[in-house]
Amino acid sequence: MGFEGEKREEEEGVVMANDFFWSYTDEPHASRRRQILSQYPQIKQLFGPDPFAFLKISGVVLLQLWTATFLHDASWLKILIVAYFFGSFLNHNLFLAIHELSHNLAFSTPVYNRWLGIFANLPVGVPMSVTFQKYHLEHHRFQGVDGIDMDIPSLAEAHVVKNVLAKSIWVILQLFFYAFRPLFLKPKPPGIWEFINLIIQLSLDGAMVYFWGWKSLAYLILSTFVGGGMHPMAGHFISEHYVFNPEQETYSYYGPLNLMTWSVGYHNEHHDFPRIPGSKLYKVKEIAPEYYENLDSYKSWSQVIYMYIMDRTVGPFSRMKRKLSTKANKSE
Repeated sequence: MGFEGEKREEEEGVVMANDFFWSYTDEPHASRRRQILSQYPQIKQLFGPDPFAFLKISGVVLLQLWTATFLHDASWLKILIVAYFFGSFLNHNLFLAIHELSHNLAFSTPVYNRWLGIFANLPVGVPMSVTFQKYHLEHHRFQGVDGIDMDIPSLAEAHVVKNVLAKSIWVILQLFFYAFRPLFLKPKPPGIWEFINLIIQLSLDGAMVYFWGWKSLAYLILSTFVGGGMHPMAGHFISEHYVFNPEQETYSYYGPLNLMTWSVGYHNEHHDFPRIPGSKLYKVKEIAPEYYENLDSYKSWSQVIYMYIMDRTVGPFSRMKRKLSTKANKSE
């Protein structure tokens, strides 16, 4: 695949990475997409919005907001328990709904997807849907490109996070790194939609505090925080592109949590066909199994988190990078 072996150093008999994996070929998804479509043109029939996206998102938003109001006078211990074992699943589901909407997979008209994304953002507690779309689409167009793909950890993260304790803390706080990394490394000036997202979110947060108190808002924030850290659903942050096999840079997950995560686990399939909604991604693998069956994949996101923390050869440097001079994927 044209990879240059990453620099490594010996420390106490363990091979430690001190550089990213560097590729001198294009990202694999555009070429695989062309091959699959030439052989299975019927896959194009899967393109287009999910007609049930609005209903699914609305149900989760309303359930989570109701739960927040229900817990307005609960003990902090109860709020934390409910946030981890219930609210975290709902808020992570909404985060991945926003991911789905960033690809305009609820409505054919892009602005409707943006409004729905702002609505899906409400229980998350902090405004992120509009900004997420800007950076996420670059992740698809410029996968792994140094200085552009903000999904890749920074050098500072990679140099600091090098042992079990540091990786454990990093996993717990990974949502913060994921959210703030692009704002520090590649800030984009906010536009009118960011301000709309901010105003609507702050209005909801203020109303929550005014009518039900700080505990209700705290429940929403906690659900977001714990759901993005040491949590089974958050394993997808690591499983998608962290390199456990130097010959592969994107990995799929074929486990039961796909039912709650808009099938984001079908990540090779998603990058190959970002215009197919999560509800239909499994059909890509069914139609063209020979393109996916020989790729490494996972069945447990919890196991991925464990492997990432305990394997001393794996860390933030375990990502594929390429220079901008390689051809970018312009499919989006």
